[in-house]
Amino acid sequence: MDILQVKDLTFIHNEKKRWLMRPEVFQLGPVNLNVKRGETIAIIGENRSGKSLLAKLLVGALPADAGEIEINTHKYLAKYQSKDSQRKRTHDIRMILQHSAESMNPSVPVGKILDEPLSLNTGLSDAERKPIIADMLVKVGLLREHYHFYRHMLSDGQQQRVALARALILNPKVLVADEPFAALDPTIRSQTVNLILKLQQELGLAFIFISHNLGIVRHIADRVIVMEGGEIVEEGKTETIFRWPQHNRTKKLITAYQSLVPQNTIR
Repeated sequence: MDILQVKDLTFIHNEKKRWLMRPEVFQLGPVNLNVKRGETIAIIGENRSGKSLLAKLLVGALPADAGEIEINTHKYLAKYQSKDSQRKRTHDIRMILQHSAESMNPSVPVGKILDEPLSLNTGLSDAERKPIIADMLVKVGLLREHYHFYRHMLSDGQQQRVALARALILNPKVLVADEPFAALDPTIRSQTVNLILKLQQELGLAFIFISHNLGIVRHIADRVIVMEGGEIVEEGKTETIFRWPQHNRTKKLITAYQSLVPQNTIR
């Protein structure tokens, strides 16, 4: 069963002409995409292919020019939506930020960081929110005591777990992540990947992630989407894409990955 359906999602960026420079126009889409419950989809492509832009459009960080996003039978117009619709969408689809340290206010403890999405998007009281936060800390492999910790008191891996907890605190149906493993060393990266896979299985989450690390893509993705110039140029099951790429862009990406496999094995 599809938990996420994206129909004709379109975004047009038109940068005005500057001195001695031509105006720059970049169009993403129209993008059509279906994601099943519990499925992991990787989006790959060169820089400026539209990967990160698509992620921002999916979570509502940027408004699209046209299209429709349907999550668990609830439809969202990509361009126009009410505050109630935006709040519901915030519950349904959440984003994991790449640089967890930069996304954490150093003067705010972990408990308050996790409390913010609950206080802004639910009607729960302080007494009702605190046990939810404590349970979420345990779920991502932290201690309840970390509620009172500040950023400088946490390791890189613990900061990434806080970022994951913040994404999960509203019980979303879909997680979107833009290069969530890029800033982590190999050991922490492996731990984070395994934790996400474990939580995905327990909670039935759909996971959409953008990555240049094709080793991780091959390891955890069920399907791969290849983007170029704002368009999806190829998509399919992961092993099919890696073994029999069809589009020239896909072939170049896979060839580059295969040439580096001995130096970039998954730990």
